[in-house]
Amino acid sequence: MTYSLDFRRKVLIFREKEGLTIAEVAARFDVGIASVTRWIKKPVPKKGRNKPATKINMEALAQDVKLYPDSYQYERAERLGVSEKGIGHALRRMGITYKKNSSASTSKRRRTAILSKSN
Repeated sequence: MTYSLDFRRKVLIFREKEGLTIAEVAARFDVGIASVTRWIKKPVPKKGRNKPATKINMEALAQDVKLYPDSYQYERAERLGVSEKGIGHALRRMGITYKKNSSASTSKRRRTAILSKSN
């Protein structure tokens, strides 16, 4: 959970006015000591993580998707030497869904109601 900038500033201002230690102000506002220490150095919260995928070669994954479009993620992970979860994240970044078919199965069709258009 990210604390708002207003709350962070409130904690730091309170610490300066009251002359409290980092541990005391952390206990008072029920936040971690490491959080207060980090806020002293840089009170503005980070927007996101700017770290690209380092292990999965995206070109090799795109080629694997072209060659084996019906493969499972664990099969792609074995071929590329990475984890299944990593393959899932990389496919999501590429905008490729893992769903095998877009139509509903026959068991689901029996429960589908057809509504006629009437005025």
